[in-house]
Amino acid sequence: MRILLLPAFGLALLSGCAGNPPPVSSADLTVLQDGGMPVPGRTDVMPEARQAVIGPLDKLGIDVYGISELSMQALVDGAGQISMPLVGVLEVGGKTPSEVSREIERQLRTYVRDPSVSVNLLESVSQAVTVDGAVIEPGLYPVSGNMTLMRTIASAKGLTESAKLDDVVILRTVGDQRYAGLYNLGAIRRGAYADPTVYANDVVIVGDSPMQRFLQNVAPLVPLVTTPLIVLLQRNGN
Repeated sequence: MRILLLPAFGLALLSGCAGNPPPVSSADLTVLQDGGMPVPGRTDVMPEARQAVIGPLDKLGIDVYGISELSMQALVDGAGQISMPLVGVLEVGGKTPSEVSREIERQLRTYVRDPSVSVNLLESVSQAVTVDGAVIEPGLYPVSGNMTLMRTIASAKGLTESAKLDDVVILRTVGDQRYAGLYNLGAIRRGAYADPTVYANDVVIVGDSPMQRFLQNVAPLVPLVTTPLIVLLQRNGN
């Protein structure tokens, strides 16, 4: 009987993954070789605020200056309405808080001299983006400020190890038309093009790589695969 040692080979299954190329300058991107980044201005760190729009199941805070009895919190019902003393049922769905405050002031003038009303959106359920696919925590996430694709994925606690960076889709409905935008997250990270804006009711889907998932399943077996195998061959007289 003779003993044949087979060399290790399992690590070859996981090798060959090249690193991402460095970013290069383009019309929309300036790459600084010495790292001397300019200091951002006020408008750079405080982008233009996006107007909040009220929707069903949102919670509003209504403050009528000097009249505590009329100050309240209101939950918007499924039809986009709230009910308020002296005002009655009020349509608020699809309006901004400032539009609602002006409408309440208009209706209160019948009972109150020069009313001053402020309306704040305390909790928003309607202004949310759906994140699905190869992210760590899929779900609904609120859209606030200047929401972008990378910020949305960060809200979902980032990508899984099997995420496919070049297979990211944003689904959006405008009017009666549905759109699907295809994005390469790896290219966005490298600065090849701008991080796209995400809006309420968008659906973000991150693709999954079957091969990457397969390598994840194989990884725990690598110590076994790379251990030299001892094969006993029966001498056959050759």
